[in-house]
Amino acid sequence: MKSLSSTLLVITLLTSAVQAQLDHPAPIEIPESVASSEKEMKPYAEVVEHTRNKIELVPIPSGKFIMGSPDDEEGRGDDEGPQHEIAIEPFWMGKTEITWDVYEVWMSDIDIQIRKVYGRAANERDKLADPLTISKPTAPYTDMTFGMGKRGYPAISMTQHAARTFCKWLSAKTGRYYRLPTEAEWEYACRAGTTTRYSWGDDASKIDDYAWYYENSNDKYQKVGKKLPNPWGLFDMHGNVAEWVLDQHDTEFYGKTKSGALNPVNVPLKLYPRVVRGGSWQDDPELLRSAARLGSTEDWKYQDPQEPQSIWYHTDALHVGLRIVRPLKSPSKEALEAIWDKALPLQFDKDNPEE
Repeated sequence: MKSLSSTLLVITLLTSAVQAQLDHPAPIEIPESVASSEKEMKPYAEVVEHTRNKIELVPIPSGKFIMGSPDDEEGRGDDEGPQHEIAIEPFWMGKTEITWDVYEVWMSDIDIQIRKVYGRAANERDKLADPLTISKPTAPYTDMTFGMGKRGYPAISMTQHAARTFCKWLSAKTGRYYRLPTEAEWEYACRAGTTTRYSWGDDASKIDDYAWYYENSNDKYQKVGKKLPNPWGLFDMHGNVAEWVLDQHDTEFYGKTKSGALNPVNVPLKLYPRVVRGGSWQDDPELLRSAARLGSTEDWKYQDPQEPQSIWYHTDALHVGLRIVRPLKSPSKEALEAIWDKALPLQFDKDNPEE
């Protein structure tokens, strides 16, 4: 039975996260990040304060697209239909997957350590972000890179809860609202105006130019941004690591979605399965298609020796990472609570509820 103190801590952290995204001091000054309309949106590099790390983002235009795959698409999965039209509002998206360089700043409190070493006082953004480190990952039981590389390589093996919490921390840290993409946003950005199996066309034989997958990855993930980008300048949307989105995986959700719906999201109400997109370094080409979907399973924690098992790590999901988005229009408090921050059941770190 969960203790009252653990429950109160989670409620406090959720409240702090919402407030951090709404009542925020001035963001880090990055002129290119300022836009009041879609026409004003520009690429920019987000600063991870107190470190040398940056996150490059590119603008994704608004538009409509056909989500899912046709019945006759080679390699099609049963969960990719029926096809349906979706409308998407403009947003920025990470040019690459989030790397260990950035993820570990939150995961290991590196920015806080740097401030202590150099005797820097916490600024107003730090004061909002620091409480979110209370809910950061407990120390992993092993090297979470599994010897595949760290600097410049994609962060992996996090749960969706950890990926969501990272986004809340980054939002507080920068003063700009970041989150995981919806499944619809992800596919829209991956397709980049195309209707083919892949963003480069239907011909899987060209895959080596654009993606890391089973045949060319040397049994490990690779540094981000080393293959050709898609038409909108996004790297590794196909392969390298599969990427968390906000949605619950539901084979019937597409059929329930009205044609022309505006950026639908299947709010998760249970832990499994939740959606990752794009395929990975350990997958065959058909799983890297623009429409391909994959749901998480409990097997992703199979080797986790902790009891209870961690809410932060999927020890067996060496193929899973994340990419962030920033919508042009930040959501209201009501929308945050009802949609964008909602995920059930609530996650409790029973090993160390004060961590």
